[in-house]
Amino acid sequence: MPVFLHGLTTAVPEPEYDQGWTCDLVQEHATERRGVRRIIRSIYRNSGIRKRHSVIDDWSDTVRDPLFFDSEGQLRPTPGTARRNEVYTREARRLFVDLARKLVRDTPGFTASDVTHVITVSCTGFFAPGPDYHVVRALGLPGTTQRYHVGFMGCYAAFQGLRMAHAFCRSDPEAVVLVLSVELCTLHLKFTEDTDELIAGAVFADGGAGALVSAREPHPGAAGPAVELESFHTALTEEGEEDMAWTIGDQGFRMRLSTYVPEIIRTNLAPVLTDLLGRSGVEASEVDHFAIHPGGRAILDKVEATLGMAEGGLLASRRVLQEFGNMSSATILFVLDELLRGGGVQSGDRILAMAFGPGLTIESGLFRAP
Repeated sequence: MPVFLHGLTTAVPEPEYDQGWTCDLVQEHATERRGVRRIIRSIYRNSGIRKRHSVIDDWSDTVRDPLFFDSEGQLRPTPGTARRNEVYTREARRLFVDLARKLVRDTPGFTASDVTHVITVSCTGFFAPGPDYHVVRALGLPGTTQRYHVGFMGCYAAFQGLRMAHAFCRSDPEAVVLVLSVELCTLHLKFTEDTDELIAGAVFADGGAGALVSAREPHPGAAGPAVELESFHTALTEEGEEDMAWTIGDQGFRMRLSTYVPEIIRTNLAPVLTDLLGRSGVEASEVDHFAIHPGGRAILDKVEATLGMAEGGLLASRRVLQEFGNMSSATILFVLDELLRGGGVQSGDRILAMAFGPGLTIESGLFRAP
């Protein structure tokens, strides 16, 4: 029985920061050492990012709840994890609910009363009752609605949500599943000389995305093409456990993101693709589009080179990176949305989507436009 992704929606916080401006800010407040400042400039200039969005409004004209700087523009003592999580709780709850309402409203053929399952995804904060609970309440869904939260898995976790939705719909043809991802990565910004923290601060951003999944036939009035969720695949590389990690500290969460990650992905990409396509009975030549999680520009460069792509082969991924940065688990849904709304996906086309995260984990999915 085929299962379809019928609708996608995305959202970002209103505060928007130019990458060049952010680079200057970090240089000014992270260090006085000229050598480290040169490293910071190199990281930001080579990021492939033009701007990012953040719930942090310390530098906006309508600042409400400054986190890092006081009214005089002076850097405050580094906020602790509890203080950062307070902002996460308030802002993530609002964004999850807004995404759910928008997703149901904008997906033809569905209403809130159709929803049977709610899956929420996030790795940048915690609260309970969780976002799944608040979505159910906000949409007026019955208390019997099945709720699940995928937490602290990292950039690949949207695939876990889609995989769960696929399984639910295969087992219950009447199921209608909302998969909602919200990540507020910038809450864990640190002004430091630590290279890992500098890299994380240069690429991570805030945003949310949602997908509506069911076994119903695609609605003819849909704004963009639906896609059938054909198959999923997960792989763990032999190396990389220490190169990408996400831990909780006293002053926010800490990302370990070494410069070896793109090379680890490159060396493991071919066998992962061979396994995925082999299990699906699909030849590499039958893949028409790639939706790759833009963890950073170097990762996209390595994927493009490994797959022998012509220039522009990962245009949707690069555009999302340029305009939004890396929003952890929400990012792959942004890429799929960009790809599907771009008008280049035709009936029968196959899309191979892939994301990378702690472990080092490579999650992938094969989708087809009906």
